[in-house]
Amino acid sequence: MTILAIDGLVKRFGGLLATDQVSLTVEDGEIHALIGPNGAGKSTLINQLCGEIAPDEGRIRLAGQDITNMPVPDRVALGLGRTFQITSLLGDATCRQNIAMAVQARQGGNFRIWDRIAGRRDLWDQADAVLDGSALAGRADVVVHDLSHGERKQLELLIALARQPRLLLLDEPMAGLGHAESQDMIARLREVGRSVPMLLVEHDMAAVFALATRISVLVYGRIIASGSVAEIRANAEVREAYLGAEDELC
Repeated sequence: MTILAIDGLVKRFGGLLATDQVSLTVEDGEIHALIGPNGAGKSTLINQLCGEIAPDEGRIRLAGQDITNMPVPDRVALGLGRTFQITSLLGDATCRQNIAMAVQARQGGNFRIWDRIAGRRDLWDQADAVLDGSALAGRADVVVHDLSHGERKQLELLIALARQPRLLLLDEPMAGLGHAESQDMIARLREVGRSVPMLLVEHDMAAVFALATRISVLVYGRIIASGSVAEIRANAEVREAYLGAEDELC
């Protein structure tokens, strides 16, 4: 089943063509990686999928439903989850509280009732279920400000999962992580990918090659290649787009 379908997407900023007739799909059970040099238009594309930027042309469908002109909250309610290159968390709240807020949002709760959350056992139980088995299972009551960068990345992923998404958009989940933290994140994403399809935007080629079932390459707003890891590794145009950086593609 096709979870995400992008058809002929175009975005212009004045004379700059930031998204040039982009078409791609994400299938159920797939981790589809989107790679490209800095300035290729990856963030612009992701922001159009999330509803933060309106495309000039083309259509976006999530699980068969046209979301091209749908507001951001409606896309989230339909099952679109996202993580950010720079984490966006409640710094004075604990891991459990951050996740409980996501659960509450999914259920349509009021964000201004912290006094009532304490009395709602179901929220805490669901938050603990999300934490269970994760790298943060023993850090539920730690305040976000006291977490490492890698732990914040893990928490943001858990918050996205707490909304029970049909599709995850991951914006550079490896950014700023050390080697050990990257390996932990790869393992976690591989596990999550068994049940939630993903569109993964990432510069860390080792992570891309370890995770992706399919890769699309974006250069100057245009998809120049799409295929398996082996096909992308062997593609001469992709190598040229990366300025001959053969080490990255080996």
